[in-house]
Amino acid sequence: MAQSTLTASKKRLKNAVHRSEATSRDGFLERLFTFAFKGLVYPQIWEDPDVDMKAMRLTPDSRMIAIASGGCNVMSYLTANPAEITAVDLNRAHVALGRLKLAAARHLPNYEVFYRFFGEADEKANVAAYQRFLKDKLDAETVAYWEGRDIANWGRKRITLFSRDLYHHGLLGYCIGAGHLIAKLYGIDPKYMVKTKSLEEQRSFFDTALAPLFDKRLVRWATSKKMSLYGLGIPPAQYDALVSASAEGDMSAVLRQRLEKLACDFSMQDNYFAWQAFGRGYAPGGQDSTGPAGPLPPYLKREHFEEIRQRAGRVRVLNRNFTEHLQSVQEKTLDAYVLLDAQDWMTDHQLNALWTEITRTARPGARVIFRTAAEPTLLPGRVADQILDRWTYEEEESLEHGRQDRSSIYGGFHLYVFNG
Repeated sequence: MAQSTLTASKKRLKNAVHRSEATSRDGFLERLFTFAFKGLVYPQIWEDPDVDMKAMRLTPDSRMIAIASGGCNVMSYLTANPAEITAVDLNRAHVALGRLKLAAARHLPNYEVFYRFFGEADEKANVAAYQRFLKDKLDAETVAYWEGRDIANWGRKRITLFSRDLYHHGLLGYCIGAGHLIAKLYGIDPKYMVKTKSLEEQRSFFDTALAPLFDKRLVRWATSKKMSLYGLGIPPAQYDALVSASAEGDMSAVLRQRLEKLACDFSMQDNYFAWQAFGRGYAPGGQDSTGPAGPLPPYLKREHFEEIRQRAGRVRVLNRNFTEHLQSVQEKTLDAYVLLDAQDWMTDHQLNALWTEITRTARPGARVIFRTAAEPTLLPGRVADQILDRWTYEEEESLEHGRQDRSSIYGGFHLYVFNG
């Protein structure tokens, strides 16, 4: 059963990413990305859940579907008290991580142990807690994943990631680590950013230390290679979209612009994404009895622990394609859809198949949110008019939510509301 599930997962991922012939250059890069994407990519999701919840306007009657990714946002959405969340993902590592988080919320003894597991994710006690409280509560596929071993972990069980700092691992963790290493080669330590005390200090450090790095020959060469950004979960098609959106026409300029927003637009005291990027972890002290010393995702905050524990049973995490799952859902039954940036990967045929199912399953007033590498929405001219005409694009609200998104890595945030 586990092997057939793994085979099906690989097939879904190939169908989502592969757009070119295997013998072509782009085809080779797409298949290399698929290989890289089989393992853990996002130990933490990089979309701002507070912005998502503002846009979705969830109520106790809301039934929603979201791409799972690292599971942080699905857990955080529970603070808005929706009736039901279905989380789907093509990556079995993300599915296993989401299921582990849900089981931990329900079965770990208290907030301190839960925070140590996912907030610090760097103590051997977490492995012992998994064995004592969680292993027997998880499905067989999830246990098989965490008990499994792979080359990326040097033959150690994957569950040991929680004793070796989870956030330093996964493709994203390795990519951030590589960025820190390159900066240090030029005498810059990005961790200085977490010591700043004001937006003025953040701006000064970015302008004088970080921004000049993007003009270095090594950085420009590395970012010109599509493979160099696989660690950010950026497939070849999305890489091309990012470069096309840049006035300078190169990836180095795009990354400098996105890092500038992350570094300068939000206070370090309020941006846990910046802590992950510059400090390689959450701000210390989150488990202290007096409350967290720095910013955290909603699901990791002490004040939300009991409500997340009580509501965790409302979530199911599936290793499925978004469109494939919607085909099994009754019409006019869903209120919110979270697509992350998945549409940047899609062909026109895939987009139309997706929006056909979204439109069929949406209740009047349903809200769809997604992000794009470039700033404009990508749907007009690609999704059939007879489908898109049934939706209202909330342009001003989309722009405002995009400005508020602390993760800062996307060009655009987009909100569509179903007319019925």
